[in-house]
Amino acid sequence: MFYPLSAFIGLRYAKASKGSHFIAFINFFSVAGIALGLMALITVLSVMNGFEGELKLRNLGITPHVLVQKKSDTEFSPDGFKQIEGVIGSALQIDSEGIVQSATGLTGVMFQGIQPEVMQYLSIIAENMAIGRLSDLHKGEYGIVIGRALSIKLKLRLGDPTRLISSENSYFGPFGRIYSQRVFHVVGIFDLGSALDDKAVFMHIDDAARLLRSKTATLAQTRLFLADAFDYKSVVQALEAQGYSSTNWRDQQGVLFDAVKMEKNMMSLMLLLIISVAAFNIVSALVMVVTEKQGDIAILLTQGMTRNNIMGIFLFNGIYNGIKGTVIGVAAGVLLVTQINNVIKLFNFPIFLSPDGQGVPTDLQWQQVVFLIVTSLILCFLASLYPAYRAVRVNPADALKYE
Repeated sequence: MFYPLSAFIGLRYAKASKGSHFIAFINFFSVAGIALGLMALITVLSVMNGFEGELKLRNLGITPHVLVQKKSDTEFSPDGFKQIEGVIGSALQIDSEGIVQSATGLTGVMFQGIQPEVMQYLSIIAENMAIGRLSDLHKGEYGIVIGRALSIKLKLRLGDPTRLISSENSYFGPFGRIYSQRVFHVVGIFDLGSALDDKAVFMHIDDAARLLRSKTATLAQTRLFLADAFDYKSVVQALEAQGYSSTNWRDQQGVLFDAVKMEKNMMSLMLLLIISVAAFNIVSALVMVVTEKQGDIAILLTQGMTRNNIMGIFLFNGIYNGIKGTVIGVAAGVLLVTQINNVIKLFNFPIFLSPDGQGVPTDLQWQQVVFLIVTSLILCFLASLYPAYRAVRVNPADALKYE
């Protein structure tokens, strides 16, 4: 196979070990450092992507992606927003806050008046019902669906009565201010495994309106379900263009997801620095190669090789080590990500598993892998520039003076 002369000589230098064991030793650890750094970075990013996806799926399965407020002078149907790109469904909803009281205690909750027949097909809650169904919420029967965490906290079971007190509606009676309240019965329990399982209570939208002593049409907002909750900005802009005001999930959950994103970025930066250190070990290895091969460089120059070709020899040497470390690191990282739960089980690591018992969630995003490959190769190229420049500066007369 034909090789350019610079690549041929550079490959011989990169693979040579006889007579230069120390240089080979440094080359080995440069490659190993790049490989280990890339493997760790791919694994950490994939696991953090997985956890972020679980948070997105579970927490934003309860929190509305976008809530559209009704214009005061017009009426609208929830189906009117489906033409907006990114919106996959919509339903009328009443959001409020209150207190749930059982025989053993009470706690503050967020309750949502929903359309069960619509939520049954659009909400992740319907797919994670431990007992009962969302469709068991019937108008006028005053049933509620609560989270498993809330049922344990208040010792509520299917069919148990519980008092729901609204914190947003009250009136003055003979004994002072009285908050609107009503006895409901538990008709379903969901288990989403999110931080909101002990905070969310679902009921029929008409029952919520009665609890708040108002009409459904007066209180209802439109809940929009998005294909990707993180792409809410374009939807909000489209709503604003139509003159609608809205709130979105960032109002309640934005701080949590910002913290997760910051943690992922900081972890990525720290591991990228490890790759940088390993890549710049190539500098020391190549400088020693240049020092050792000054006689060879001088002979090549006297035989007519250009200085650009000399630079190409050592650039190829450094990039070859970078490519080797990158290939090994990416292959090991992808393999570890795909088998991480088997590794955890094999070594019995005490690592937190996902709520459904399926192991550590992972999400390998190939655009991130490609970015890491390109970054690693650029670092290796930059690390090879100085030694290549040193090789070009070799003076044949001085190098061969004592040969």
